[in-house]
Amino acid sequence: QVQLVESGGGLVQAGGSLRLSCAASGRTFTRYAMRWFRQAPGNEREFVAAVTWNGGTYYADSVKGRFTISRDNAKHTVYLQMNSLKPEDTAVYYCNARGPLSFWGQGTQVTVSS
Repeated sequence: QVQLVESGGGLVQAGGSLRLSCAASGRTFTRYAMRWFRQAPGNEREFVAAVTWNGGTYYADSVKGRFTISRDNAKHTVYLQMNSLKPEDTAVYYCNARGPLSFWGQGTQVTVSS
């Protein structure tokens, strides 16, 4: 079992920055690829970014060049640095651990005002 707890969401003006954190429990953190998804009201949950166990990164086109995903395996934590935020980035952001099983956090709200 892996438990995930997101933090760092909030209200920010367009052009601002936020850093989300996802703290994972369990001793098998390094076996999991870690991903961020988001879901805006009325929309389906969509992929944002992923980091593999050895640091390989992938991004949705909509956030490429603005968001950076990273992980600290010693701290069992994955981060999402979000810069140049836009109102369309407003959503609940979810952390996901993907391995033999898949686990989700409870989500953290990000609101970007224009």
